[in-house]
Amino acid sequence: MRASSFHSKIKSPAGCVNNQLDLFNHSVIAHSVAEAVSLCRKRCRKTRRTMNARHARGLEIAHFKEIKREGNVWIIPSQTTSKKYTVTLFPQVCSCPDFEAHGIPCKHIYAAEATLALESGQPVPLPVKRARVTYKQEWQAYNQAQTNEKAKFQELLYALCQNIEDLPRKNINAGRSRLPLGEMIFCVVFKTYSLLSGRRFISDLKEAQRRGYISKTPHFNSIFNYLELPEMTPFLKELIIESSLPLKSVEWDFAVDSSGFSTGQFMRWFDTKYGKGEMIKEQWLKAHIMCGCKTNVVTSVEITDGTAGDSPHFKPLVETTAKNFTMDSVCGDKAYSSSPNLQLVLVKGGVPYIPFRSNTSPDDKRSTSTWKRMFHFFSYNQEMFMRHYHKRSNVETTFSMIKAKFGERLRSKTGIAQKNELLCKILAHNLCCLIQSMYELGVEPEFGQ
Repeated sequence: MRASSFHSKIKSPAGCVNNQLDLFNHSVIAHSVAEAVSLCRKRCRKTRRTMNARHARGLEIAHFKEIKREGNVWIIPSQTTSKKYTVTLFPQVCSCPDFEAHGIPCKHIYAAEATLALESGQPVPLPVKRARVTYKQEWQAYNQAQTNEKAKFQELLYALCQNIEDLPRKNINAGRSRLPLGEMIFCVVFKTYSLLSGRRFISDLKEAQRRGYISKTPHFNSIFNYLELPEMTPFLKELIIESSLPLKSVEWDFAVDSSGFSTGQFMRWFDTKYGKGEMIKEQWLKAHIMCGCKTNVVTSVEITDGTAGDSPHFKPLVETTAKNFTMDSVCGDKAYSSSPNLQLVLVKGGVPYIPFRSNTSPDDKRSTSTWKRMFHFFSYNQEMFMRHYHKRSNVETTFSMIKAKFGERLRSKTGIAQKNELLCKILAHNLCCLIQSMYELGVEPEFGQ
């Protein structure tokens, strides 16, 4: 396996090298001069670059929005919604979420200052037009990947299923032998990829038999029966992990999140709070995944019911990924903000970019040293932290890719079949990401060795 992209680390700003080294180097002894708690009592201002961004947006509001003043209170409209925020300049306070979360001058405060300067006749610079960030598309590689995807999908899936052992016969002394499990997994995953019904999919299976991917075309009911086998679940999860391994040389930043998939089934309950009588609620499953931030390949997955929490499944996702990949960073939202999760990522050699909740206090006696150090890093390196945390959007993109291509609804009726069908969607997504990487990054996967 080779790839045209190699590991290149992103260095932190020069001003943060010396004072942040001890946060992730466990061989450095903690400072004895100042307590860890005293370092985090107040969050510092962001760097000059972030302040300029807020200032520029404040100038845009001051020049292009209608701002009202009621005594010492300024009514500043939102730049993106119909909301309005109240601002006072002495002292500087704003009712927007940005100011409440970070405690630094926001764009609304800058807008009020600019408006006050305009009223007093002082010169105020015009806002600079911001260029929209765009990303170049490798159209030649993309076109080749899309036009050859179905053929390559069958080829890679066939190689993945080669070393799967067959299930034993239920009754040793009677009954027919089971169909080869590897071939049935090929049929189930290929059907999920095709989005066809079982009956219409048989013609594709006959073509796969002609090409030598399966020895026999099964009945369409056999596909559904094998989808309901609980023995299929561990094999599918293992294939998802194995399908991500060819990309271990290009993936070192990871993102974690969960998303729900509807089942089309409903349960009923009595709503006693509002007295509306019998209500209907749709059942759904939740997929917890960790994916690479470069290729969107899923490196580990856990399937639960729709009401399961996110944080308890963080540990198995990280441990499974760390076994096969070099982990530099892990991005997650505030649902994963806990001391054990932060410590786990640090132990695995990565940096957790998981923001803290707004009511977090380092003065809590129950806080561990890891929690206090990460809170210090989060508070005093906002720009660098948010630059890395922005990579978390890749896991949202991954879920969007799966649902857009393979559907957000599960067609199966039983719980085991729904779980296996969802795993098939994720496995099909991984193979599609691998095919794209073959043409774009030069990756050469080798399965079944």
